[in-house]
Amino acid sequence: MIQGLDHVQLAMPRGQEPQARVFYGELLGLREVPKPPELAKRGGLWFELSDGRGVHLGVEEPFLPAKKAHPAFRVATLDSLGEALRAAGHPVAWDDSVPEVRRFHSADPFGNRLEFQEAAEGRR
Repeated sequence: MIQGLDHVQLAMPRGQEPQARVFYGELLGLREVPKPPELAKRGGLWFELSDGRGVHLGVEEPFLPAKKAHPAFRVATLDSLGEALRAAGHPVAWDDSVPEVRRFHSADPFGNRLEFQEAAEGRR
């Protein structure tokens, strides 16, 4: 029945769109896409990965960051991203518990957990 994944949504605090643009747009290199006008009134932002899938940030009140649930992003240059995140003040916690997958966890400016990984050839 399910044919694919369109987007993931993460929560963010109201009024923090500038911080989201810096992190998701500038640091991670995702392209911001306009939200439909009716949804834009609620705050938050939408970003798009190179394959067209989305990362949506929606305002949630009261806001609580996701500390366990998280999206996992495939990265071509994992070491470079880890260095960039660390230099920008974000945590980088390497984890070798999944065989043949290099990965680390970090957090966005709001404390949401994020995973970044390089997978072994042939793994989907």
